[in-house]
Amino acid sequence: MLARKPEGSAARLATLESFEILDSGREKAFDEVVDLAARICDVPVALISFVDRDRQWFKASVGMERNETPLGESICSHAILAEDDIIEIPDTALDTRTAENPLCSGARDRMRFYAGAPLVASNGHKVGTLCVLDDKPRHLTDLQRDTLKVLAGQVMRQLELRRALRNEEVLRKEIDHRVKNSLQTVLSVIRIYGGRLNSEEARDAMSAVERRVQAVAQLHAELTRSTHLDRVELHAYLDRVARLLQDQAPRGVRVETDLGELTGSSRTAAVMAMVVSEFVANAFKHAFPDGREGQVRVTLGRTGQGLRLSCSDDGIGVTSVAPAAANSDIASIGTRLMEAAAEQIGGALDLRGDEEGYRLTLDLPEMTSDDEDLEEPKVRAGEFSAA
Repeated sequence: MLARKPEGSAARLATLESFEILDSGREKAFDEVVDLAARICDVPVALISFVDRDRQWFKASVGMERNETPLGESICSHAILAEDDIIEIPDTALDTRTAENPLCSGARDRMRFYAGAPLVASNGHKVGTLCVLDDKPRHLTDLQRDTLKVLAGQVMRQLELRRALRNEEVLRKEIDHRVKNSLQTVLSVIRIYGGRLNSEEARDAMSAVERRVQAVAQLHAELTRSTHLDRVELHAYLDRVARLLQDQAPRGVRVETDLGELTGSSRTAAVMAMVVSEFVANAFKHAFPDGREGQVRVTLGRTGQGLRLSCSDDGIGVTSVAPAAANSDIASIGTRLMEAAAEQIGGALDLRGDEEGYRLTLDLPEMTSDDEDLEEPKVRAGEFSAA
């Protein structure tokens, strides 16, 4: 006898589809469940069965060669209609629901016993069963019944967790997309207003804001690539920041990097990006006057006590306007921001110059909880030339 369709079958089918489990491949986690159910219940056949629109499909099976059967052979379609937390048919030949079922009385199969624990989604819809079958009539013990119900619950918790993780990933991608678009919009507005300013100091201020937003955009992009929450590949992030700065370099001035492969928190990454951006931008403006060629170098590595970020230029040195002593209020604000940010992550900032150029170091003398388990650095060098 073919079971009637349960009330709200469209919603039930939608729930089943939301798990994205139908027609998926074999998986050890589910194979282990049916194997354990078969052994504990001492039966030759155990199935994780999902009742679809016109078939029942087996995610995992013991003792059943087929991957699916028509609903006309589905005992599980009766099980999901039952109010009980488990349905047991001691002798299928004596039960009107199964007496004429080809799975129980056909030439191919003669299953005389069935017990199924429904797979109940969090919204209450029953999407299938964890069931066991035997070729002779019998009864389950209380322990076997309890085990079947517990294992069915474990199957559903696995499915619910997977769905939640997929939904979270979709939501994260949507948020990432919106944040990216918003930052690009902000950058566009900054550039439009910056292009209309007549005051050099105002243009410097707008450029400083643009550098901050670009660094934030790059940090956001790096976080979306990371497989660890709030962990950033510092070398990859600073490499991208350096590329952006190179686009603003005077002709003949290069930004070179020598970055050890280290990871850190997003907070550490943001401070390092600010320091690099401010130093490089000031070097572009003051260290290479009158078309002078040269380079600005950014390095990152591990010291005996922690991390060290270094920036240096080979410009005109102490004869130029030092970033820390610049007359511009914008440069002064930038320096104070760098110092304050360094202090927030327990770092020490040092800036000095001589006839060979200016040098800046940011030392993180101790590994903080944010920056535990940093990988050993592997030297990774790069050079970008101005067009």
